Amino acid sequence: MIEKKTLDLDALALRIKREMLPGQLVSVGSGLPNAIGKRLSYDPHAWLIDEDGELTPTTFSSDSFGNKHGSSFHSISDVAAMMHGGHVDIAIVEAGEVTASGDMVSVSTHSTTGLEAPGWSVDLLNNSKRVIAVAKHFNDKGESVLKDKCSVAPDGIACVDMIITDIAVLDIIDNRFILKELAEGWSVDELTTIQGIPIEIAPSLTNITFGSEAKGEISKVYDTGISAMSDLPDGATVMIDGFAGPGGMPHYLLVSLRDHGATGLTIIGNTAGIARVVNFGTPSGQQAIDHTLLIDNGQVSKAVASYPVSPSASRPTAFELAYRRGDVELELVPQGTLAERLRSGGSGISAFFTPTGVGTLIAEGKESRVINGKEYILEKGLRADFCLIRGYKADKLGNVIYKGTSRNFNPVMAPAADVTIVEVDEVVEVGDLDPDEIVTPGIYIDRIVIRPTDFSPYE
Repeated sequence: MIEKKTLDLDALALRIKREMLPGQLVSVGSGLPNAIGKRLSYDPHAWLIDEDGELTPTTFSSDSFGNKHGSSFHSISDVAAMMHGGHVDIAIVEAGEVTASGDMVSVSTHSTTGLEAPGWSVDLLNNSKRVIAVAKHFNDKGESVLKDKCSVAPDGIACVDMIITDIAVLDIIDNRFILKELAEGWSVDELTTIQGIPIEIAPSLTNITFGSEAKGEISKVYDTGISAMSDLPDGATVMIDGFAGPGGMPHYLLVSLRDHGATGLTIIGNTAGIARVVNFGTPSGQQAIDHTLLIDNGQVSKAVASYPVSPSASRPTAFELAYRRGDVELELVPQGTLAERLRSGGSGISAFFTPTGVGTLIAEGKESRVINGKEYILEKGLRADFCLIRGYKADKLGNVIYKGTSRNFNPVMAPAADVTIVEVDEVVEVGDLDPDEIVTPGIYIDRIVIRPTDFSPYE
């Protein structure tokens, strides 16, 4: 008789690694997934986030255990934003029950009779691009995790894509269990204790395998600003950080965007180019590089901003002049509302109510609601195709630290774009940045550009 084998935690971790790709964010639930996560080794390939808020790069090899170079630490609200904002590529959640339609009861809910446990698992199940349920195939009562229907209200509906247990690997496709891999000594008939649950056998059914495929690393460092934004199209929406003066502004990337030449841009930022006219910190006889380059080059069609005008009526900005000519549109947003709309865009919050702007021009055309006797207006989250921000230093994973007040809008903009490019003075090796000083983690940074040493932010 062939001995029936089951996978231990180390084997489960090795099998799960096969599902991970370089650069992906993998979130692990409590219990079995967390134990598996601790068995994943640490090197810069994919990312692992747990409910304690530790974001750690992982590897596909089995060495270097405990090496947490490149890690950063985040609050539970930051972690929730990663999930709700659609940044989690794979969620690993422990299942008590899973149906062929992808409904799932977490093991915590399943084990608390009459009491649901809508914690970490519920967020993961409902906000991740892909869900992998892990489980002991049979519980202490000998019942299979595979069900025809959930015995209690599920924590997630039609959310599970794959099941990896200690004896089998199954896909869920079109309301069917598809058996892909099976531990040695087991048969398909032994996978469920409930009659009538259809389990189809994949044509390529094999024993469970653990070998890692050679998936390589992704380099985020680009030689030039233009090469980093070569795919930025006409008509794109672009976030540009900065506050008022030249500090914290991606001057080199602004020059690169001008030289790139994309037109019809919608720019989102605190200003629409006032550093050049206010002269904060600008050397005598020079002008700061700001959004003016794009305005003068005819590349901007609209700005979403808080301070699009000069503080001096006698020194109008290039945007003001273009607006008066009717060349550009403006969506004016109060500064605090702008910050919150950016944060919401990156956190998966479609809209929110705020009292700011009630009874003013800001409220025109917007839905309003009275809450607890006070009027609020509805503001929508902001997202962009590209985001250009200024950092001080980054490691090769894209973990970024800022210098002084240059972190004004940077941290809320970075998660809210499809492609975020950071301009830094220096790129260091993974592990050279203290985890506690990292503000923007590498999961939000897609491309890194080093500002040339001979580049000046003034002209």
